[in-house]
Amino acid sequence: MPRGRRGAARIAMAAALGALRGLLAAAGPAPRNARPRWCLSPPGTRLFRQSCRRPAGPRSSPEPGRGGLPEGVEYIPTRKKGKNPMKPVGVAWYSLYTRTRLGYLFYQRQVRKARERYPHGHSVSQPCCFPGVKILPIPVLSNNYSYLVIDTSSGRAAAIDPSDPLAVQAAIEKEGVTLEAIFCTHKHWDHSGGNAELCQQHSSCKVYGSALDSIPDLTSPLTDREKVSVGCLTFQALATPGHTVGHMVYVLDGEPFGGPPCLFSGDLLFLSGCGRLFEGSAETMLASLDLAMGLGEDTLLWPGHEYALECLTFASFLELDNPALDQKWQWVMQQRQEKRITCPSTLGEEQTYNPFLRTHRPELHAVLGLQQGAGEHPDAFRARVLKEVRRRKDLYKAP
Repeated sequence: MPRGRRGAARIAMAAALGALRGLLAAAGPAPRNARPRWCLSPPGTRLFRQSCRRPAGPRSSPEPGRGGLPEGVEYIPTRKKGKNPMKPVGVAWYSLYTRTRLGYLFYQRQVRKARERYPHGHSVSQPCCFPGVKILPIPVLSNNYSYLVIDTSSGRAAAIDPSDPLAVQAAIEKEGVTLEAIFCTHKHWDHSGGNAELCQQHSSCKVYGSALDSIPDLTSPLTDREKVSVGCLTFQALATPGHTVGHMVYVLDGEPFGGPPCLFSGDLLFLSGCGRLFEGSAETMLASLDLAMGLGEDTLLWPGHEYALECLTFASFLELDNPALDQKWQWVMQQRQEKRITCPSTLGEEQTYNPFLRTHRPELHAVLGLQQGAGEHPDAFRARVLKEVRRRKDLYKAP
């Protein structure tokens, strides 16, 4: 790396460390039952000396073609030259958030502030019921969703991304069910931070997820296409790297209860949006989105965040004349004015207004000023389109 760029990266890292040291001091000592993962231990640095037990199961391997990545999907390390979409300060912050105790403390602060600001959750939730199954969205943090999926015949339940354990436990007690499984889409604390506390309260509960992502308290690593049963409910894990290298989504089979499939998408796919490319390329994310879209148009989308209004507003700048987008925006605006949740949508709906799923549309190409090159493979061109849409979304500032 040139000396100037190396110096800039060091300055950015120092700035991020300085800010987070203040956070550490304000947060005080972590509770005794907190067990953050991926702590770094530089010699002579007290801050990182806390021991960190890695999740149960096989060690993760970041090498392409190993560790359960779908065929044809390439793992792009976060720090690989020329592939990282983040600026140096972003790299510094992301590394600290995902690999050190400071990230866990930042997550704790997020939880504490959200509980103070939204004592009843950031949105008004409403359960979705089919014969034999109940899906309960749980608004957590400032815009996350956890989910409690219940087999009503047996009273067994699974939690998806339980980031605030108190909120999830309150739902479990209110519903009077037994927590049998936690399905974690990826390692980020705002999706995995409640695993440890819930496992302490429910000793028979298993934590499922990808071994590639160092998920806290992982007990049962899953591979692509593997299925897990919770009571009469069947979930299938799909490897969808891009946001993180080990990101997984979970599909609830709807056939036994006469309903549609249900996709719990974490940070892969939102209503009119998709996750940031922290640990993957546009090609990787495109392959993951295409995999999800293969589930069928009637599939219900249950995303990991309430980003609908922001994402639809951004999409409206790309497609000025899209009736489906306008209609959805009006509906979402009304929902959010009343603080109501906007999920689920369907994958069929998403194809009509989500720009990250419309990379094949000529009208989007025209707005972006992109043309397919002579001899360029259609998927390679679509990946370029996706990359440009993602770049513009990263720069977008909501009004």
